[in-house]
Amino acid sequence: MTTATYKELSPADLWPAIRTAGGISRWIEASLRDQDLWVDRIDAANLGQKELADYKKRLKAEAAELKVLRRAAWEAYRAHHIVHLGESIYWNDEADADRFDLPNGPERLAENELPELKSPEALAKALDTDIPGLRWLTYHRDAAEFVHYSPFTIPKKKGGLRQIWAPMPKMKAAQRWILRHVLEPLPVHGAAHGFLPGRSILTNARAHGGSKIVVNMDIKDFFPTITLPRVKGLFRTAGYQEQVATLLALLCTEAPRRIVDYEDKTYYLALGPRCLPQGAPTSPAITNIICLRLDRRLTGLAKALGWRYTRYADDLTFSLPEGHKDKPRIGHLLSTVRAVIEDEGFEVHPDKTRVARSGARQKVTGLVVNGDDDPRVPRHRRRMVRAAIHNLKAGKELHDGESVHTIAGWAAFIFMTDPELGAKYLEEIAPFVAREA
Repeated sequence: MTTATYKELSPADLWPAIRTAGGISRWIEASLRDQDLWVDRIDAANLGQKELADYKKRLKAEAAELKVLRRAAWEAYRAHHIVHLGESIYWNDEADADRFDLPNGPERLAENELPELKSPEALAKALDTDIPGLRWLTYHRDAAEFVHYSPFTIPKKKGGLRQIWAPMPKMKAAQRWILRHVLEPLPVHGAAHGFLPGRSILTNARAHGGSKIVVNMDIKDFFPTITLPRVKGLFRTAGYQEQVATLLALLCTEAPRRIVDYEDKTYYLALGPRCLPQGAPTSPAITNIICLRLDRRLTGLAKALGWRYTRYADDLTFSLPEGHKDKPRIGHLLSTVRAVIEDEGFEVHPDKTRVARSGARQKVTGLVVNGDDDPRVPRHRRRMVRAAIHNLKAGKELHDGESVHTIAGWAAFIFMTDPELGAKYLEEIAPFVAREA
């Protein structure tokens, strides 16, 4: 390869030539010899003044070109290697096997029909980017001037605001690819009803109709509890090796952050370890996969005690069928469930455990399940929608916290459980939604 040729190549195209030459050192030597700049070292003590000056001149020319070649080789190396992923992130460019690699990794991937992704370059190609682009998406900084997420807040059901971090377009595209090709084929338990095709809050609630007792429990800080090591472990268990598993985990996690303005700059300061961001399309699927063993254990426990169990995201529901004759053993159920949840690395929310007997209103994921009828929207909510539509038709203002779009959303919610009534409400509110469009 001539000097002109290597200088015309991009870093990405130069690395194959360096590799063919036998590595960076051999490529540099060959390039210097090709330009007649390589200097064989000699003992300068016996050189005359003119010869010494000529020798020093040649060494200087070699040193100048050596600096250029090393820079070119480094850029070429970076074009094909991750090199570094930021603070506290372990990375090794050598694709060596380690003790966490599954001996049957390729077979495990094939069983689940997952893409092989044998290297970072294979992952970058699958995501329609290159190694520098992949490094840009996965690089971690505790104090960052840019993150791949846009924050906004939504109101919580019981007051306060929930912060959502929505991924930027390039990150969202990468996460959607991971969701479709890597996460969706992985097994989840039948007790899981959240964020799965054909399952919903309605199917979750239907499992608990005709119950003597309904017990609701919540997992505290569900998404923040699932941190980078746990997500990386998921991908390792799926069959991926260290490098690819690390990159996949980084693409699916982000540190919770506080936005701070300082000296005319905006910083995103990490408040804790990287975890599942609420807003990423991959987060719900990862929770279902990671909770597979939790769901198995709780299903087995519930069955042994004569109860039923389902989970919708962080919302766990246990119910005792109406025909059950033995003692309900609620205390034993609650204490054992708590122990299992803690053993699986989670924590029960102390303020969100509810026990409802058949004489009280029994709710599962927002739907009433008392009796043998299908789950239904609570009566007060149906009345609220009817009253709001009446006010709109009469030209009256809606109550605080209500809007045309929220009422339309509740009408759609009613439609899910009562299509006839929901369709009536949706038809009545449609003209008002159109006016605001």
